[in-house]
Amino acid sequence: MEPITLTTDRLLLRPFVPADADAVYDACQDPDIQRWTVVPSPYGRPDAELFTARLCPDGWQDDSMYNFAVLPREGGPLIGALGINSRSGPGTYEVGFWTAKEQRGRGYTTEAVLCAARWSFTALGCDRLEWKAETGNVPSRAVALKAGFRMEGDQRSGLLNKGVRRDTWVGALLPSDLGLAGSRAYVPAPTP
Repeated sequence: MEPITLTTDRLLLRPFVPADADAVYDACQDPDIQRWTVVPSPYGRPDAELFTARLCPDGWQDDSMYNFAVLPREGGPLIGALGINSRSGPGTYEVGFWTAKEQRGRGYTTEAVLCAARWSFTALGCDRLEWKAETGNVPSRAVALKAGFRMEGDQRSGLLNKGVRRDTWVGALLPSDLGLAGSRAYVPAPTP
């Protein structure tokens, strides 16, 4: 897929470019980003260069992951990163994100997740957007809940992070949760 740019009232979500390496490197020095996400730890300058110059463009080219730099719409420093990754089965994708320490608590990440979710449902044919975070990552869960994800439970050993299997919280967002039509029929189980 050709890389695209998304906007909200406050945000610009655009593909990462090699010039973003310094901002990504700086943000990923935060111990919380290294602790709760699968970025390498320690996070070196070559990691940022690989991510911005190779992994991000390759993901767009082979339709496996769509990574966005999240920035203020009117210009300013990097707010964070958001990725939409293809998962097993047609129409299933996973969202992942991190927020630079100094940008947290302003609602930016929830806004970016909702924007990317709408795009996923309308442009990618996504019928199920999954969110997964290591159990205990309360800020990530708060973003998912504010964006409307329904918590579906816990997964034992659901995440491999830095060579260690960890339990995860799991949630999902469906097109109908945002008032959108899905690309395939969905018949929910009857409620008892």
